[in-house]
Amino acid sequence: MTGLLVRREKAYYPKDIQVLRMDVEFQTNTRLRIKITDAAKPRYEVPLEVPRVMKRAENPIYSLEFSQDPFGVLLRRQGTGTVLLNTTVAPLIFADQFLQISTTLPSRFLYGLGEHRSTLLHSLDWNTLTLWARDVAPTESFNLYGAHPFYLLMEEGGDAHGVFLLNSNAMEVALQPAPGLTWRTIGGVLDFYIFLGPDPNMVIQQYQEVIGFPAMPPLWALGFHLCRWGYGSSNETWQTARAMRNFQIPQDAQWNDIDYMDGYRDFTFDPQRFASLPSLVEDLHKHGQRYVMILDPGISSTSPRGSYWPFDEGLRRGLFLNTTQGQPLIGQVWPGYTAFPDFSNTDTHQWWLENLQRFHTHVPFDGLWIDMNEPSNFMDGSEEGCPPGELDSPPYTPAVLGNSLSAKTVCASAKQNASVHYNLHNLYGLKEAEATASALIQIRGKRPFVISRSTFPSQGRYSGHWLGDNRSQWKDMYYSIPGILSFSLFGIPLVGADICGFSGSTSEELCTRWMQLGAFYPFSRNHNTQNEKAQDPTAFSPSARTAMKDVLLTRYSLLPFLYTLFHRAHLQGETVARPLFFEFPWDVATYGLDRQFLWGQSLLVTPVLEPGADSVLGYFPQGVWYDFYTGSSVNSSGEMLKLSAPLDHLNLHLREGSILPTQKPSTTSNATRGNPLRLIVALSPRATAWGDLFWDDGESLDTFEQGNYSYLVFNATENIFTSNVLHASSEAAYVTVDAVSFYGVQEPPSKVLLDGQEKPFSYLDNQVLTVSGLGLGLSQGFSLQWL
Repeated sequence: MTGLLVRREKAYYPKDIQVLRMDVEFQTNTRLRIKITDAAKPRYEVPLEVPRVMKRAENPIYSLEFSQDPFGVLLRRQGTGTVLLNTTVAPLIFADQFLQISTTLPSRFLYGLGEHRSTLLHSLDWNTLTLWARDVAPTESFNLYGAHPFYLLMEEGGDAHGVFLLNSNAMEVALQPAPGLTWRTIGGVLDFYIFLGPDPNMVIQQYQEVIGFPAMPPLWALGFHLCRWGYGSSNETWQTARAMRNFQIPQDAQWNDIDYMDGYRDFTFDPQRFASLPSLVEDLHKHGQRYVMILDPGISSTSPRGSYWPFDEGLRRGLFLNTTQGQPLIGQVWPGYTAFPDFSNTDTHQWWLENLQRFHTHVPFDGLWIDMNEPSNFMDGSEEGCPPGELDSPPYTPAVLGNSLSAKTVCASAKQNASVHYNLHNLYGLKEAEATASALIQIRGKRPFVISRSTFPSQGRYSGHWLGDNRSQWKDMYYSIPGILSFSLFGIPLVGADICGFSGSTSEELCTRWMQLGAFYPFSRNHNTQNEKAQDPTAFSPSARTAMKDVLLTRYSLLPFLYTLFHRAHLQGETVARPLFFEFPWDVATYGLDRQFLWGQSLLVTPVLEPGADSVLGYFPQGVWYDFYTGSSVNSSGEMLKLSAPLDHLNLHLREGSILPTQKPSTTSNATRGNPLRLIVALSPRATAWGDLFWDDGESLDTFEQGNYSYLVFNATENIFTSNVLHASSEAAYVTVDAVSFYGVQEPPSKVLLDGQEKPFSYLDNQVLTVSGLGLGLSQGFSLQWL
């Protein structure tokens, strides 16, 4: 459906556009697209591949009405009549550099719109959220590293919908107590996708059907990572990795920050302090561990010509951002004066690959950490400032930190292959992540591991994210939870925060509690700034070290479950770390909860977030919840419960009706893979439960797509448990199921049968039945019955 919108009288904005074209696509029964652009000439649009729809949805669960005077659209949910959007409340403004549209909202329960530091549930009390990628330590009300113009809203009655504005220009979203919302952007087009759910999980899946499902990470990415800025040498780095091994503390990857570089230049390592770096990497590999290094986009421009191939070759091929005069734009980052690669140019991707290939022959890294890619610049604009003009000084500037588009980044007028930086700034991290993931695939032939600071919708296809330069403070630990949950909404499930805090000095208590929480970040990394005391687990007292080790072993025991969650995210866009309201949308008490979270549907994490505490309050939605460690149960009516939480304990609870695959943990994911499995069956009051397990070699590309995997479904009904192999591969032949524990078996059984044969068992007073010593191959189905 296409129509023309003609303005009757000129607006008071420069270059107001008089005739607009509006395209409405009823794309699916749960997805609507509304696009408004200039009817006369093309405008910049985000170069994101979106699904092409050839026919109109037959039975949409929404209806759309148009108002002519005042112009606007009303979008309703068919089943309830709820008005999801009503844009008649304020005029539509569409000028060349100022686009604004407002709508009412059906409730105050709104989430998303990143990247910001805030509670998970946004305040609508005249709260303006600015989206413009910026290098700044996470601070409330500032625009941070990424831009995600997507929100999810919970309606009265438990339905949910989402709205995505596909626009990469600087923008602000003004939230109003009416409740209402105003989108305000300074370029591009208004290209809205609306997702009707109707539950929050489905909204996020529908959103990812447009932007793309996240990549499947390698298994080792889900292990524990250790890093700091300030390892003075490769030997110092090596000592830390050795100390972790000596104490048998799980660790999958050792990282280096910019210390390893020669003069902070990309694709180099310091020939004195890091001379043994190749040997360190070889040693990590020998111990089943991986090496990850930082890489910044800024390329040093001051080395003598002919001495630094990355700059010389990039200059020769014309691959850097240019000024309006056509010369490389020069800014300043860690190595001094730098040029910035133009990742919107596919030729730059090839040059990036060649640089990484050359370096990989010396230092065979396994993953890459791409930082400073907003892009960050230590001077505003360039060494020459920015030229006067409407790109660097637009008629309206959103409420960006620094009050200028070029604050701590490059000039908006900088020229790139695909457009001007004014349009492409928020895509810089995305396009670098795309180039980096592609290079890793070509170099290693395995799944890429990339962690990026700057992000944009669809980035989950290429990288994960960490929440940036946080501080060693209790409130920072709390804010990490809404941070990881927001990125779950954004389709980037591989997310975490710097455990124990990046800047400032941590304490033993804070670091112990943070290691407990961080062991349940989807991406788990302890990272620290320079000139602060060490905060890796080996740096603390024996009791703290043991507490940290124990919670990491718990994480490693849950890797089969976590890996399966990532498979489900990759396959159909499910979330990994999940807000409680996703699973209990009918329970309004869950809508503001952001001090607890779930892994998938079933594992509830309740961390301690305050000093001096030996207990913690947690909300338990209605139903039976089992202590993960002991199987003891609590039957909640939907209430806050006080839980014992000594310093060495993290509260974990299993939801009734779930089955978790766990594994005897070792100190690397590689070693853990070969250990026997234990299935934990958390029975509902009706004695039912369900779970699944995805298993492959942990690192090969496209294993699911090529059929090189095993997939098992577990069921419990009344007193019978079955393990059904729906798809089998050779990888599963090396793994056994050793034990099954049933939580919530209300009567002691007289006997237990494995495929009809009697087996010994144990039964405890807290209604836990365990059958062990099974030794069953993972690839064979079986049934257990208790009588």
